[in-house]
Amino acid sequence: MGSEPLERLQKVLAGAGIASRRKAEELIQQGRVTVNGQVITQLGTKVDPIHDDIRVDGQRLRTAAGHTYILLNKPRGYLSSMEDPQGRKSLGDLVQLPVRLYPVGRLDVTSEGLILLTDDGELAHLLTHPRYQHTKEYRVLVQGHPSDKALEAWRHGVVLEGKPTAPAQVEVLRSHKDTTLLRIVLREGRKRQIRRVAALLGHPVLELKRVRMGPLQLGNLEPGKWRHLTPQEVQSLESLKQSAQQARKPRRGRRVRAKGESITTKTQRRKAP
Repeated sequence: MGSEPLERLQKVLAGAGIASRRKAEELIQQGRVTVNGQVITQLGTKVDPIHDDIRVDGQRLRTAAGHTYILLNKPRGYLSSMEDPQGRKSLGDLVQLPVRLYPVGRLDVTSEGLILLTDDGELAHLLTHPRYQHTKEYRVLVQGHPSDKALEAWRHGVVLEGKPTAPAQVEVLRSHKDTTLLRIVLREGRKRQIRRVAALLGHPVLELKRVRMGPLQLGNLEPGKWRHLTPQEVQSLESLKQSAQQARKPRRGRRVRAKGESITTKTQRRKAP
């Protein structure tokens, strides 16, 4: 054991997003939890969440001190949720870990590509909130051959539901007999945005695949497969969080001027008694 304070095992399980406290107690009583290789069935057992090897059904627990980050290549035909009350195929059918994960960056059921699964709520907010404008890159196969005019309109923004879309990078990669493959990079993510813009311009989407989100690259990961992020990828995400935290901090020496208060120049402040 290290010098870290000990915590009740069921509290550690619940804090890691495994289950509610009551459900965590059931897991312990069922003999499904081990600590340093020993099965624990006694409620109230105290553990070191940082240094102890805690496992549920043989899978290593990752506590708040070490979030879980899973990069998944979502296949077509799967919902962008961990489970579905109607029994449709979902991400939970592909990734089964004893951690409560949440998808970051949704894709339509007919789309495929990179989705991040994590229990890191701060990061999920950072990557999806429009305020931070993290880029997402797609490979999009559209019907027909968009004209230069249509491509320029897409790049500068078109109006959807009375609001213009943000500028986007749109590049033609390849042209086929009846289709065109595009590379599209966005800084916003309105619902079904790419499909709606393409349809508006007269070139419906036939296939859509996300290949990058922020610093994360899909690479050659096969559809339906997943992997843990590398230490370098995790560090890149930590850097994003640190940058966002710094941006939210108020600048030193600045204060909010009260309503009706006059502005005082530096010269006036020096002359003031």
